[in-house]
Amino acid sequence: MSFPLLTVTAAVPAVGAILTAAVPAARRTAAKWLALLFSLATLALAALVFVRFEPGGDRYQLTESHAWIADFGVRYELGVDGIAVALIALTALLIPFVIGAGWNDADPLETSNSRWRPTQGFFALILMVEAMVIISFEATDVFLFYIFFEAMLIPMYFLIGGFGDRAHAGSDENAAAQRSYAAVKFLLYNLVGGLIMLAAVIGLYVVAGNFSLQEITAARAAGTLDMATNTERLLFLGFFFAFAVKAPLWPLHTWLPNAMGESTAPVAVLITAVVDKVGTFAMLRFCLGLFPEASKWATPVILVLALISIVYGALLAVGQRDIKRLVAYASISHFGFIILGIFAMTSQGQSGATLYMVNHGISTAALMLVAGFLISRRGSRLIADYGGVQKVAPVLAGTFLIGGLATLSLPGLAPFVSEFLVLVGTFARYPVVGIIATIGIVLAALYTLVLYQRTMTGPVKEEVSGMRDLHLREVLVVAPLIALLIGLGVYPKPLTEIVNPAVEHTMSDVKQTDPKPEVAVEAKNGEAAK
Repeated sequence: MSFPLLTVTAAVPAVGAILTAAVPAARRTAAKWLALLFSLATLALAALVFVRFEPGGDRYQLTESHAWIADFGVRYELGVDGIAVALIALTALLIPFVIGAGWNDADPLETSNSRWRPTQGFFALILMVEAMVIISFEATDVFLFYIFFEAMLIPMYFLIGGFGDRAHAGSDENAAAQRSYAAVKFLLYNLVGGLIMLAAVIGLYVVAGNFSLQEITAARAAGTLDMATNTERLLFLGFFFAFAVKAPLWPLHTWLPNAMGESTAPVAVLITAVVDKVGTFAMLRFCLGLFPEASKWATPVILVLALISIVYGALLAVGQRDIKRLVAYASISHFGFIILGIFAMTSQGQSGATLYMVNHGISTAALMLVAGFLISRRGSRLIADYGGVQKVAPVLAGTFLIGGLATLSLPGLAPFVSEFLVLVGTFARYPVVGIIATIGIVLAALYTLVLYQRTMTGPVKEEVSGMRDLHLREVLVVAPLIALLIGLGVYPKPLTEIVNPAVEHTMSDVKQTDPKPEVAVEAKNGEAAK
């Protein structure tokens, strides 16, 4: 029996969560180091998955399959393609930085008389989310995926509602009320999406007789699975709705600004850079894989929704006064680009969308974590409360600038490659849609540069005159992310090599080929005429 690498990769952070939660209340520092140790062990296992995956090999590799609930056709089936491998690597990479950035965020206040263990709980919940996200990327049984797709909501609910941002101008009671509202809104939106998906999962079982993604897609390809057109469309809508809530796609996005605004910066990164990627990943794996015809049927509407997300999110980001809510609305715009690339139904678009998931995770983590360091020093999330920071904290300002430039997809930084591929792939099949989507690029430059100008440049405000620069722990958190943004911007080949074969399989599922450039076709016809 081969070593169950995928199971172990997901199990290690889960075990770490249990052990971290069990650390005695007085040993907070030990709990932090234990959580960091398990996150680094998970990163090492994810690196092993990345190395052992063969881009030119089978579609799903490192597979595991065991009987689970045999009477209902449920199996414990795991397997990864190139897209899943890239996102597992992203998740495992970011968690140590999330833990490092939130090192002191959950320490009890000196005035608190609480006997519970907030520090242990905070880091245990982060590790539990990591475990559930990783196994969601690995699951090739639809029911198994659904269980962890929903289960990750519980630790996220407690992270948002129980460990909120301390940079509130109002009273503790008001801050707690806002955190509670954001957590409940997050939970309700995602639970409604999950319940609709559950109905679709049951419907899929009625039609297919099992939950195995590989068996169902093979049956569809062989023509042995009879699924009526209307049935396929209804099942597709059930799955897509849940993924669109998680993604988040307009108009199902409204929970995200509240959740990110009221969370600590590391938890905000966990939401948008890790958890939300499960939604867009599932669109590629399950919507396109299980319901190819329905995916093509729904494409025009989804492209319109993606365009609205791009422009609407960017416009609201321009008008924000709160730093964290600005990043949240910027993320809504970026997720619009990801979904646009997925449903452009071109290899460039889907490769770009996958790279966008990875690069957006890194760039948003860099920007949000530095913003969190800034907010913790001043005690305010309002842009107007800052000014002249670059004169008193140049390293903080410099890393903030690089994170911001990555967010607007500056050439030479990793997100540029992703956005370029998405736009090229979209323009090849839907030129008008591609042209409209470029508005998001202009608006991204506007909200990013205005944010930097108002917070970092100009006269030094009295409230920030004594602000200290980044210290060693904070530099160690941010520097590797900056290095990755530059490295993958200059040399994205390690990711494209592993992603492109998986994208080819997805294109085969939906029976689509890339459109030929009209100029080349016209030139060829002209030569033939001569």
